[in-house]
Amino acid sequence: MGAQKGKDLLVKIYDGAGFVTVAGLRSRKLAFNAELVDITHAESADRWRELLAGAGVRRASISGRGLFKDASSDALVRQAFFDGAVNNTQVIVPDFGTIEGLFQISSLEFSGEHNGEVTFDLSLESAGALTFTAM
Repeated sequence: MGAQKGKDLLVKIYDGAGFVTVAGLRSRKLAFNAELVDITHAESADRWRELLAGAGVRRASISGRGLFKDASSDALVRQAFFDGAVNNTQVIVPDFGTIEGLFQISSLEFSGEHNGEVTFDLSLESAGALTFTAM
């Protein structure tokens, strides 16, 4: 994968009819994490840590920051947060692929300066198995 434009990394949430791009995001981030299960014991070679393969919990998180641009996607995000909904979500990484699965909005923050626009910060956490489709 060569260099890509950051604006082409898209976050989309399913609204019941199709996937809607979360509009106005100026920055986006997708992170994958896995907990490790340490099985080191007194007889581990030279006291090197040993890990149990495939045993930890995996999760993904999405975060973004932006400004209000599209009333329908703003309403979708706001309602999903207040409902505590778990929605099907896609992250499209250009020239890489699409990650799709269930996510819940874990944080929705609003801020603004007196001489600037109102912005929002959004965080989502995975709520089930994810799929990856290569481009």
